[in-house]
Formats: sequence, C-alpha cells, structure tokens
Amino acid sequence: MDEFWKASAAVLLTVVLILALGKREKDISVLLTMAVCCMVTVSAITYLEPVLDLLWELESIANVQGGMMEILMKAVGIGLVVEIAGMICTDSGNSSLGKTIQTLGTVVILYLSIPLFRGFLTLIQEILGQV
Repeated sequence: MDEFWKASAAVLLTVVLILALGKREKDISVLLTMAVCCMVTVSAITYLEPVLDLLWELESIANVQGGMMEILMKAVGIGLVVEIAGMICTDSGNSSLGKTIQTLGTVVILYLSIPLFRGFLTLIQEILGQV
C-alpha cells in the first residue's frame, strides 16, 4: 500500500506544480503529466502481479486453450495504455488525437480478439451439434 500512497502524493504534487506553471508553460506541463503517468503505471503494475498469477492459475485449472489468456491480457494492456494516452492528448488540448488513439485501440483489441471469437463460434457450433 505504500506504493499507492506515494503515487497518489506524486499525482497531487504534479497537479499543484501544473497549476503553478499556469498556461504559460503548457509544454512542460504536458511532459510532467506524461512522466507522472508513466510512474503511476509502473506502480500499478506491481499491484497487477498477484492478479496475473491468479489468472494464470485459473487458466491452468480451467484447461483453457493456449494463448487465450495472453490475448485477454494484451487487450487489457492496450486498453489501459490507450486510456492514459487519450487523457494526456485531451489534457494537452488535442482531443482529436485522444479520440483517434482510442478508436485505434478499440480496433486493435477487436483484431486481437479474432481467435477468441472463433473459439467461441466453434464452441457454439459444437453445442448445437453443427460441427
């Protein structure tokens, strides 16, 4: 939990610094925001390790086909990166780029999900006795 409190303090300190910089130093504010976002993301990853371990354990217990959990983890990672990048773009005054990267992330997640959809379709066909 110490990481959480440190990251929260860093975010609040960054907000104060950005407010102090004002609109004159917009470039420095954006860079500072990006740096703190990266730091908080690294901090969040430490909390995800036990969750990932549990998911891999569930995958082995459920005997899920290889790669399915990996696809799910990639999709979650892409979603998080896109969300942060979109917010940074919006904060820097370019909401068009923020929306564009969110659209790109959605399309990439759908592309990654094709094997999941195919597996799901095969399962439905097996249940209905069509294969």
